[in-house]
Amino acid sequence: MKIRLPQKAKFIIDIITDAGFEAYAVGGCVRDSILGRDPQDWDITTSATPEQVKQLFPRTIDTGIQHGTVTVMQGKEGFEVTTYRIDGKYEDSRHPKEVIFTPSLTEDLRRRDFTINAMAYNDKDGLIDIFGGMQDIENKIIRCVGDAMARFSEDALRIMRAIRFSAQLGYTIEESTGEAISKLAPNLRNISAERIQVELTKLMVSPHPDYLRVAYETGVTKIVLPEFDRAMETPQNHPHHKYSVGEHILHSLTEVPSEKNLRLAMLFHDIGKPDTITTDEQGINHFHYHAKVSAELARTILRRLRFDNDTIHTVTKLVCYHDYGNGVKADMRMVRRAINKVGEDIFPLLYPVKKADILAQSEYKREEKLSNLENWQQLYERILEEKQCVSLKTLAVTGSDLIAMGMKPGKEIGEILQQLLETVLENPEENTKEHLLAKARTLTNILL
Repeated sequence: MKIRLPQKAKFIIDIITDAGFEAYAVGGCVRDSILGRDPQDWDITTSATPEQVKQLFPRTIDTGIQHGTVTVMQGKEGFEVTTYRIDGKYEDSRHPKEVIFTPSLTEDLRRRDFTINAMAYNDKDGLIDIFGGMQDIENKIIRCVGDAMARFSEDALRIMRAIRFSAQLGYTIEESTGEAISKLAPNLRNISAERIQVELTKLMVSPHPDYLRVAYETGVTKIVLPEFDRAMETPQNHPHHKYSVGEHILHSLTEVPSEKNLRLAMLFHDIGKPDTITTDEQGINHFHYHAKVSAELARTILRRLRFDNDTIHTVTKLVCYHDYGNGVKADMRMVRRAINKVGEDIFPLLYPVKKADILAQSEYKREEKLSNLENWQQLYERILEEKQCVSLKTLAVTGSDLIAMGMKPGKEIGEILQQLLETVLENPEENTKEHLLAKARTLTNILL
């Protein structure tokens, strides 16, 4: 097999091999090249020690020299070059206590996580595939290198990575690898929230976010997202639904575009339903106020997983309003108020969220729901076209105008502006400076 190496990566490999050492592109860049993808990074593995690598290149950075890694700079671009190594004993389910340099490429590849990530390549020797990575690519399988129990015991984050790679590539997890995941999932308690967050996000934006089901079936979500387990175990005996809460969530994930905030919103939009379930005399389940409860729970989970504040704000807003106005024939006034409540920047994201929610429900009244949703969208687009005011940002008067009119600075100005905005939300044609200042004079009893 021929892989086209970037010129700079090939240059580094050639310099090292010309000096009498071995050097190969390794890991994800080889895998992605075989899959016809454009690798984001090109990592290089070599028999040369870090000091020997540093002697061969004028500009290097000691990015992880204790683990054998130096970054070789080529212009403004950096390439990680790592000495063949054997990992010592793992004591925290994540990092080896020590690494031992080895002259053997085979030993270096043996320590890697999955067969598809344990291949190496250079132009002289071609593809080095000792552990059957190519066969597993052909069979679309995620398989640990060697003993799966050992690999996951070394680094528990590999459990999340296995499921994430499965979702990204659409591969199945090999049987013994899956069994090891189930047995060792509790070790994920030793992994930082930040690391879990990264893998969960990659899974969510993958082509198969519904592979979160695998995480549930193997006991992974029980450790990292126990709220989802409750959702999977909560039925929805209701004409509008045909799945459990959890299965509805999984189906909704596949109906929304692959964008982080949208996918996270679908993951959490009904996560509070287990806390709000009631059953009526006909045996029908109801989930009153579940959107608000789901938003509060989403905020708690997102904070626990160390998501940034912007993500938390956007996702919780979408969750809180995901069923706002459902079943109502909207008019312009209602949509203006909805935009004001949700926020001008977030409101456009509600359309794909609402649509995904509908498409993951039963067929009951589906056409009616979609028609109502389209009406909301059309009204929203008209509001944009007509540049109607929906927030203080586009109100025709400002606090400075009120001060110039004679009001004293203070919280009263904010209260007056809010009342003026309420006027404009009801009647957008009144968003003129003259009209609003006259209204403000009436509200403040200021006579000029």
